[in-house]
Amino acid sequence: QRMKEAIKMTKAIYFDMDGTLADLYGCENWLADLINGYNRPYRNAKALVNMRKLGKLLNKLQENGYTIGIISWLSKSGTPEYNEKVTRAKMNWLARHISAVNFNEIKIVPYGTPKEKTVENPLGILFDDEKPNRENWLGTAYDVNNILEILSTLA
Repeated sequence: QRMKEAIKMTKAIYFDMDGTLADLYGCENWLADLINGYNRPYRNAKALVNMRKLGKLLNKLQENGYTIGIISWLSKSGTPEYNEKVTRAKMNWLARHISAVNFNEIKIVPYGTPKEKTVENPLGILFDDEKPNRENWLGTAYDVNNILEILSTLA
């Protein structure tokens, strides 16, 4: 029974957004925009993955019992008002780019918040472009390379 619970707990997949699903850093003047309190890069970031394929895979994984979530940081030095704008922009980005997925969990948290302490299933899988986040993760963590290929092996 305990083993079943442990396996069930690991059936979770989380995605970072900026630099993992969304090409925030590919937006022209992204850093200046963030420093100046503009949320344009969060709104206009292109997808880094084929979102149609990702959506199909994630829906199949959910049907197979996986929890699917987003765990993303806010801007480093955002005011409460700016953080609210960024949260709204990130939610709109997800709705626009991957509306086919009904995420079980979406956490948009202050910059630097330990991701493994924020989600319901920290023993699951994390896709994140930041090495420290992958190293601190309690489950299995991958960088942004081969997201679709890795998920295909689970579906």
